[in-house]
Amino acid sequence: MQTKDILGEGQKGDMTPMIDVVFLLLVFFMVTTSLIKEEADLGIKLPTNTQGAPTSELPSKHIIDILPDGSALLNGGPVGNQGDVVLTGLINTLKRLKASADRMNKKTIILIQADPISPHYKSVQILDACAAAELKFVSFSNL
Repeated sequence: MQTKDILGEGQKGDMTPMIDVVFLLLVFFMVTTSLIKEEADLGIKLPTNTQGAPTSELPSKHIIDILPDGSALLNGGPVGNQGDVVLTGLINTLKRLKASADRMNKKTIILIQADPISPHYKSVQILDACAAAELKFVSFSNL
C-alpha cells in the first residue's frame, strides 16, 4: 500500500501533533534534569585543611639541680626522697620525658647542675638514673 492510497491524493500528513509531542518531551526532560541536579546537592560541608590548636610542647632540655643537702630537683620540682639509693621516681619521670620527646622526634637533653658542696655520690646516682632511662645526651654545668 502506498502513501497516496492512505492519505488520499491531495492530503498531506499533519505534523502538528508530532511537534506537540516533541515539545512535551523536551519540556519533560528539561524539568527532570533540573530536579536531578538539585537532589545531587546534599549541602554537606567537607572538612578543610586547617591548623589545629597549638600544643604546649615540653622543653627538650631538662635541668636537674643537686642541692647542698643532697636533694635533687628536676626542672625546679623535687624528685624522690633524699635517702633513696636508687632514684626510681626520677627514672620513671625521665623515661616519660624521653618517650614524649621521641614521639615528637626531639632529643632529650639533661643538664646536671650540682652545687660545689653537694655530695658526689648524688651526681653518680643521677647519672645512673639517666642511664637507666636510656638517655644519651647528659652533661654537667655550673650553677
